[in-house]
Amino acid sequence: MTDSPILARRLARLTELLARHQSLWRPEPFQHLTPPWAEAFPDLRAALLALGEERLARLQAEPFIDSPLVEWLPVAELEALCALPELAPRPEPLPEAWSQHVGGRKWRQIEAFLPRVRLAPGEAALEWCAGKGHLARALARRHGGEVLALEWDPALCAAGEALAQAQGLAVRPIRQDVMAPEAARRLTRATHACALHACGDLHRRLLEAAAAAGSAVTLAPCCYQRTAAAHYRPLSRAAGALMVEHGLALSRDDLALAVQETVTAPRGVRRQRHRAGAWRLGFDRLQRELRGVDAYLPVPSLAYGRMPACFAAFCRWAAAQKGLSLPAGLDWALLEAEGWRRQAEVARLETLRHLFRRPLEVWLALDRAAFLAEAGYAVELGTFCLRELTPRNLLIRGRPAWS
Repeated sequence: MTDSPILARRLARLTELLARHQSLWRPEPFQHLTPPWAEAFPDLRAALLALGEERLARLQAEPFIDSPLVEWLPVAELEALCALPELAPRPEPLPEAWSQHVGGRKWRQIEAFLPRVRLAPGEAALEWCAGKGHLARALARRHGGEVLALEWDPALCAAGEALAQAQGLAVRPIRQDVMAPEAARRLTRATHACALHACGDLHRRLLEAAAAAGSAVTLAPCCYQRTAAAHYRPLSRAAGALMVEHGLALSRDDLALAVQETVTAPRGVRRQRHRAGAWRLGFDRLQRELRGVDAYLPVPSLAYGRMPACFAAFCRWAAAQKGLSLPAGLDWALLEAEGWRRQAEVARLETLRHLFRRPLEVWLALDRAAFLAEAGYAVELGTFCLRELTPRNLLIRGRPAWS
């Protein structure tokens, strides 16, 4: 999608819809025993809680299809506003040798992203937040010439340099904090900056630096919630004005909704995740009773491999983290059963938030596209791969209109 007026209208309409329905999508069901909107929309809550397992699974994968929310929300319009074109050209398989030392899924993402990088004559590619420089090496192979790879972690820089040397590629890893002022000085009008899934503030900084330098940019943004700001600061003047006009405010937690969709994990991981969620909700009910406070109490994350062996042990660990004393004689079986019941309930109520997951992500990408357009760029917004490869499949391409 390259028409700036169309992008602007889409940004405006999505802002209006996100703001109008924010009382429904912003509350996180796991934090509330009863959703804050339940009294105003009792039939909506009943409809969600009545979802069977099969339909629930379909809605978790495809929130817009056969949605029970059509009676209350503009489902079809939200779906249409999220429909973006696949940015040509369609990728073709790259030589297998190029994928050496790159994980399978990561390589397929690079394989899809690489053809979307269009270097103009005389432009040099630069990878922003390069890690081991997997994308940089692919860029060097495809386009020739030296490719800079900016990465702050010295171990990753060293690994990237060793891989480039072993493969005889003109990739120059540079240890660089991309948030530091000197990073922006590496961008010029002859630079084409690329980033595949740079997170939050890191890709914001790329867009700001590219716009200031007049660099072309190809970006797949990711993890919008990884930002130092507690509340979202729009990049574009257009988004900022629309947020004020419609009363839309976004917290860091709200931004996390945009990236909640994940590629299906292996069955064992899904089972562990499911159990961890039920245990946390079981402990949540317990801590409310112990404290006499009907409010959610965040508990630190714990890697699945480090989860205690049973629910009671998990609750003892969680209580210790929050300085709570557990009384003797607790009915652990009853509390765990309550956790599983709550998890089934939360999963159904979450389908309401899932409906706004992609609209919010597209809105955030539109804000970034509008920022570049306001800086005098010709901008494209679309997708670079199927969501089955990565749900973070949005791509922003920008080039100064004067170049």
